[in-house]
Amino acid sequence: MNRLSTEQVAKKLRISKSALSRHILAGKVSAPPETMAGGIRLRLWSESEIEVLREALPKIANGRKTRYQKKQSGKAKKKTPARVPVPHKTKKK
Repeated sequence: MNRLSTEQVAKKLRISKSALSRHILAGKVSAPPETMAGGIRLRLWSESEIEVLREALPKIANGRKTRYQKKQSGKAKKKTPARVPVPHKTKKK
């Protein structure tokens, strides 16, 4: 049974290791438990866990909207009307 590290899994899925780690910390994807090997904590992934991760990744929203998505949602900010200067009160003499 071949197991891969988180870095190897990220490379295999064509994403960065930091992105995969962020998804794990945010709880967006489930990860195998950490294992100690030579004083280093590792997550060792099996092929079945990698396939579950491969299916889950496209469903994760990155939290940002493009200009096109904002326009389509209809919730884009409306332009505020031009501001008219307010006359100041004059001092009484």
